[in-house]
Amino acid sequence: MPARSKARKRALDILFEAELRGEPALTVLSERAADPDRPFPAYASELVRGAVTHADRIDELLSAHAQGWALERMPAVDRNLLRIGAYELLWADEVPDGVAISEAVLLARELSTEDSPAFVNGLLAKLLQLKPTLSL
Repeated sequence: MPARSKARKRALDILFEAELRGEPALTVLSERAADPDRPFPAYASELVRGAVTHADRIDELLSAHAQGWALERMPAVDRNLLRIGAYELLWADEVPDGVAISEAVLLARELSTEDSPAFVNGLLAKLLQLKPTLSL
């Protein structure tokens, strides 16, 4: 698995764990990054920090464009994958848009429900379509 793919998975682990524990993601990130036995990729930290920094806008966009799904009713894995994907798509200029979407879809296929890859793909594709008109 390429380094950035591993970093995305680690970032997802942090966001998911923080949500389950009801703790701030940056607190969980600090705990995990401090573990000397398990090096934490810098790109994973960037993804977590980016998703947290832009959380309100990301969640607003996801809620507005997830047809038939309230953000809080989505599977937690999907919700956090979408947050990472939206961050990469809208704020991480060094990541090609297609890569941001395909990486999120691959993780959804690996870690979530049967319907999740299509859902993640569709919602991120919608954000990509709207990207030129969004005020960020």
